[in-house]
Amino acid sequence: MKPILLHGHERAITQIKYNREGDLLFSASKDNKPNVWYSLNGERLGTFNGHQGAVWCIDVDWTTTKFMSGAGDNTFKIWDCETGREIGNIQTASSVRTCLFSYSANMAVYTTDKAMKQPCEMFIIDTRTIDDSISVQDPIMRIPVKGPRVSAILWDNVEEMIITGHENGELTQWDLKTGKQLSSVKEHDNIINDMQWNKDGTMFITASKDHTAKLFDSESLMLLKTYKTERPVNSAAVSPIFEHVVLGGGQDAMDVTTTSTRIGKFDSRFLPYGI
Repeated sequence: MKPILLHGHERAITQIKYNREGDLLFSASKDNKPNVWYSLNGERLGTFNGHQGAVWCIDVDWTTTKFMSGAGDNTFKIWDCETGREIGNIQTASSVRTCLFSYSANMAVYTTDKAMKQPCEMFIIDTRTIDDSISVQDPIMRIPVKGPRVSAILWDNVEEMIITGHENGELTQWDLKTGKQLSSVKEHDNIINDMQWNKDGTMFITASKDHTAKLFDSESLMLLKTYKTERPVNSAAVSPIFEHVVLGGGQDAMDVTTTSTRIGKFDSRFLPYGI
């Protein structure tokens, strides 16, 4: 299979997401403009303009009508997918590191960093009515996260459990009825940058700074397959329509040398899916 390279960001990619049909691919990076692409040929459709800092996280609902993003400018934004218009904005006390719609898209979760004397916290909000009032609504649930900060997040298909990835490489399951931790495993040696489901929610893929992406069973957190690369993996996704995964990577600017114009490797790579 001939690789498809998406060239549209000026800095390292932070997250990539397919919509449910698989015909669109959304990407974010340490520049401040998330992009949307045709997945078939890599043509860029447009950008979401409004953030003033690095965009750390993105997600799109299952109907591809709402898109959301969280950034280092201490904002969490919700957008109209068709027009690219901002329809909701929440100001936060620190950077928004992760965000995700629930399976029904009636709710969303986002987490904030432990920084500026603020704790790492998980917020669950109602997204059924999105307007200017969303910025002052109280969250449905607010969960303080002790220990390493949350760097990636997943919501199960029955909306009863959340899985978080942490900066020390741990994976943790949370019960949403009680807000308590259920179990935890550690298979990565460095920060988990991203986690995404396969189409039926039986497995999920993780992306880590340890130069690997890993496939896990969603119920037991058992490791199924490891994808090794020569660079930090900032995001990974499983295609819902093809037998491949896509890995997005790139080194931090301070780690990039001047010996090659491609040493930073700010691109996306498609790999065979098979376990």
